[in-house]
Amino acid sequence: MPEAGEEVPKPTLALEYTFGRRARRHNAPKDIAHFWEIGGGTSLLELIQIPITISNIRSFGVVLVLDLSRPNELWMTMENLLQATRNHVNKIVAKLEKTDPKVATEIKQKMQSNLQRDHPDYDLVDPFPIPLVIIGSKYDIFHFTSKSESLLLKARVLIHHLAFGYDRSKSVSVDHNKPLFIPAGLDSLSQIGPPPTSDSNIGKIRANTPLELWKKVFEKAFPPKSFCDLQDSKDPAQDSQYAEYEVDVMRAQKDQELEQYKRNASKSWKAMDFDPD
Repeated sequence: MPEAGEEVPKPTLALEYTFGRRARRHNAPKDIAHFWEIGGGTSLLELIQIPITISNIRSFGVVLVLDLSRPNELWMTMENLLQATRNHVNKIVAKLEKTDPKVATEIKQKMQSNLQRDHPDYDLVDPFPIPLVIIGSKYDIFHFTSKSESLLLKARVLIHHLAFGYDRSKSVSVDHNKPLFIPAGLDSLSQIGPPPTSDSNIGKIRANTPLELWKKVFEKAFPPKSFCDLQDSKDPAQDSQYAEYEVDVMRAQKDQELEQYKRNASKSWKAMDFDPD
């Protein structure tokens, strides 16, 4: 939760862009990282296609931020956002296989290299096609604790790694009583273990993969909202904090014209009310 006097950040409006610059050494040209932020949870899935393109796919990374204070929305949000992103990236890679197969192979090998061949889960894992970081936000609300500067520092190190190629943090935390911090490839299904439910209940659950088993146990504890409910987010155009008089007047006029068009379209062509020349 925000500390006293701390400014409360506004939620991201649709798709927002910013950039960061960092010099590797004194008097050296600065590297530039482009940041695209999509807000609205699963309501704006189609916007994923805008920032991820065939020209930047080799240097693109995804940071998925999940709200730990809303566990009933968490799994569905994660699943739909990751699937939409994976589908879009796979389409780009499929195009590259025809136009530039060397780059397509490079992308696949890069992600597979995060998991060593002697890893016990090597044959079970389907790596995400581009670098991915999942961050659970609002841990202080979720765990009823104060904000941690060390967590913020770890997040900055991760962003620097993705954006500017700096070495990633080598620290690992797998204690579920503390904030988890697990770089790709540094845990395993045997270390994670079964989900917290009785042996008799696990025997009744039908699941084809460990992930599916965890999902069913999680959703039993936190019944999910439907996908439609998650998509029904507040219309930013109706939010007073973005009010602009001239724009809003024009928008209201266009809305009226649209409603008139809909009413006319529902009639037969003969009954439609056309303006005289």
